[in-house]
Amino acid sequence: MAVTRFPCLRDRGVFARARLSERMDEAAPTILLTNDDGIDTTGFRVLYDTLSDVGDVTAVAPDSDKSAVGRAMSSSVSVEEHELGYAVAGTPADCVVAGVEALVPDVDLVVAGCNDGANLGAYVLGRSGTVSAAVEAAFFDVPSIAVSMYIPVREDVTFQSISAEYDAYSEAARATEYLAKHAFGAGVFDHADYLNVNAPMAGGEHGPLEDGEYAPIEITEPSTVYQMDAVREGDHVQLHDRIWERMADGDIPDRDGTDRRAVVDGKVSVSPLTAPHTTEHHEALDALAETYPDAW
Repeated sequence: MAVTRFPCLRDRGVFARARLSERMDEAAPTILLTNDDGIDTTGFRVLYDTLSDVGDVTAVAPDSDKSAVGRAMSSSVSVEEHELGYAVAGTPADCVVAGVEALVPDVDLVVAGCNDGANLGAYVLGRSGTVSAAVEAAFFDVPSIAVSMYIPVREDVTFQSISAEYDAYSEAARATEYLAKHAFGAGVFDHADYLNVNAPMAGGEHGPLEDGEYAPIEITEPSTVYQMDAVREGDHVQLHDRIWERMADGDIPDRDGTDRRAVVDGKVSVSPLTAPHTTEHHEALDALAETYPDAW
């Protein structure tokens, strides 16, 4: 069985990225910041403030929560000026297209986040609006970073209370700043179209780290563990991802080197990824194609 891969976007844009790297050595990068939780969320503001020390940041983000919409695309979106840039009545992918093509000329880097909650596992990549924004940027041959913070599902803390804490995002912010500053010079985007970054909460009462302790970065690959289930209750079917409870308990089947294992162990997971998807050439499918005319 031969494996055929579509040309990775990094292959098509390697010379353009080399010129970009040279230009960024001379001036601060132009950064387009987006997310899927909405432009007024705490995690978004943390990254805006952090990246403002790295380059010229313009927000182009949804005006409301657009979580888990994947790469849904609109044909037209309304845009309003916002103190951080632009609020868009659209999806994260809409924001990237509108930003790169119409609102923020000469974008050097797209950053999506910081998402309230982790985006871990291969099955989440196409579902997450945060990751999808990074993927959309890759099709423009613009390097991108998707950033998320893991919030454990526990009885002693609410998701909403953690997501509203500015300081909770400090590990995600620290890793994002480091990567935005150094990834180009290190040639990271010569080998990856985008990075999927997942960080633990910062040290404190509810995080896995002690106060003053910094999480190390681990280079990972997306976990293939999949534990979605469904239960019918009358006229409704409840869909549930069992892995979240297991993560909170530290009881996960993910092996070392995967994104979920790294985050549960208190590390910042960085997965270098490419777009678009790959395809495998199957002799069995060739045989079906050959017999297709005879089937009727």
